[in-house]
Amino acid sequence: MSQAVRNTYAKVSGEVYAEVRTFYAWQMRRVDALDIEGFAATFTEDGEVVHAGGHVQRGREEMLAGMRAALPRYRDIAVRHWFDHVLIEPDPVDEDTLHVSYYSLVTQTDREGNVAFEPTFTVEDELVRREGALYTRRRVIHRDTPVEPPVHTG
Repeated sequence: MSQAVRNTYAKVSGEVYAEVRTFYAWQMRRVDALDIEGFAATFTEDGEVVHAGGHVQRGREEMLAGMRAALPRYRDIAVRHWFDHVLIEPDPVDEDTLHVSYYSLVTQTDREGNVAFEPTFTVEDELVRREGALYTRRRVIHRDTPVEPPVHTG
C-alpha cells in the first residue's frame, strides 16, 4: 500500500501509547490462540473489518462466522501476528476515539519449526473507549504493494 507520509502527527501521551500497544498484544494473543470469541469481543458489537480483498464483515457474529469457517486452515500450525511502526492519533473531535495505523506481518510455524510468511499489510484501526476499555470499531486492511520511486529530472 502506498501511503502519504506526513511531516507531523498529533501526539498521544506515553500512557495512551502503552495502553494501545497492550490492547493489541492481548487482541492478537487471542486470535493467535484461536480464541475467536475472545478476539471478537475486542471489537464493538457493530465493529467492522474491511479485508484487503474488499470483503467486509460487520458485527461480531459475522466476524465469528468467518473465523469459524477459516479454523481448519490453522490445523498443525502456530500463527503469530507482529505489529510495528504504530502511529496513534487522537480524534480531533471525540476524545474517546483513536486512529491507529501500523504494519502487520503474519508468520505460520509448522510442527517441524518451519516458518512461512504471509504478505505484509498496512492496517488502519479506529479504536474507541467504552467504560474505560478500548475496542476496535473499524479495521481496514491494505495488502502492501510496491511504491513507485520518484522520477528525478535534471
